[in-house]
Amino acid sequence: MVIDSPDSPDLADEAASWPAVYIHLPFCARVCPYCDFAVVAGRDDLTDRYVAALLAEISSEPDWLPLRSVYFGGGTPSRVAPELLARLVADIGHRFGLEPGAEISLEANPEDWSPGTAVGLVDAGFNRVSFGAQSFHPEVLRSLGRVHLPEAVPVAVEAARHAGFATVNLDLIYGTPGERLSEWEDTLAMAMGMGPDHVSCYSLTVERGTELYRQVEAGSPGPDPDLQADQYELADELLARHGLVAYEVSNWARPGHHCRYNLAVWGQAEYLSFGMGAHRYRDGVRSHNLSRLDLYLEAIEQGASARRGMERIEGWPAELERLFLGLRRRAGVKMGPAGRRLIESVEGKELVAAGALASRGDRLVVLRPLLTDAVIRAVLALSPG
Repeated sequence: MVIDSPDSPDLADEAASWPAVYIHLPFCARVCPYCDFAVVAGRDDLTDRYVAALLAEISSEPDWLPLRSVYFGGGTPSRVAPELLARLVADIGHRFGLEPGAEISLEANPEDWSPGTAVGLVDAGFNRVSFGAQSFHPEVLRSLGRVHLPEAVPVAVEAARHAGFATVNLDLIYGTPGERLSEWEDTLAMAMGMGPDHVSCYSLTVERGTELYRQVEAGSPGPDPDLQADQYELADELLARHGLVAYEVSNWARPGHHCRYNLAVWGQAEYLSFGMGAHRYRDGVRSHNLSRLDLYLEAIEQGASARRGMERIEGWPAELERLFLGLRRRAGVKMGPAGRRLIESVEGKELVAAGALASRGDRLVVLRPLLTDAVIRAVLALSPG
């Protein structure tokens, strides 16, 4: 197996040692009805103050290792001025160091993008961008609460390519109520026409507390699981036909264009995170920051920690986490004590008999990605003895 292949077991195992950083930028033009992330709309007036808080939080972090990847997520990082993002990249590099060729990635909406923005971000050190395309049908975009038009996506992709981004990803969502299988096929075909290096396909889910949840509770139709299964299988087949390799349940990439940050997290690598609501894992301790913007800013500006909910992950819980994170990858995960326990359990034997799970040498692999959640439930039910 070639190490550059996104589904390489060697690559999956190596990623467990990759130091990474996540930066959360919560600003959005509006909150999408399906979104349950820590975001705010209409608060762009706080951008400068928020970036100052991020810089203060980063400066207070104890020394660490040079970074293999830095991921700016949100929210909508592309709503923040390139010069502010450049300052964050420079500060992170100065504070921790960046490995040669480190992945510096950000999420972006097509409507925020321009050739000038793209050039400014490449000059700042960014080399990977993930566009929230979601669909290429206006009706589906409206249902999802998106404000861009389909034609904005190829314009944004072309600007990113011209500026010098090494990797361009398209995020797509399937299963929007009313979306037909043929429309999803059109979306995939149009996405492939842009030659993306990486594609992420996520099933629409109804998360408690979101506007979509309230709509469904009031009687609006929700996603159809059977249709979503068909849409997933169609995506898997079509993306493979265009040379993209499936390497995680929702992610496909051309060789050499895997997302390093995601591989690190799925490999149970330690990572730092900064910003409102950001989660981190360092020195065996998992924690998260305050998830309300005003409380986060107040804590940082008063010289206090914004961190909450600290939990040491060790022993059997750490082993279970290693297994259920690793099983999301097409390369699977080394067997280990929990893997052996799973394969010998009643549930594990049933999953093997159903063709959903298999042992390949010293690895455990999910063979039917649509059943990954069932496998993970069986993992979480395992006891240590």
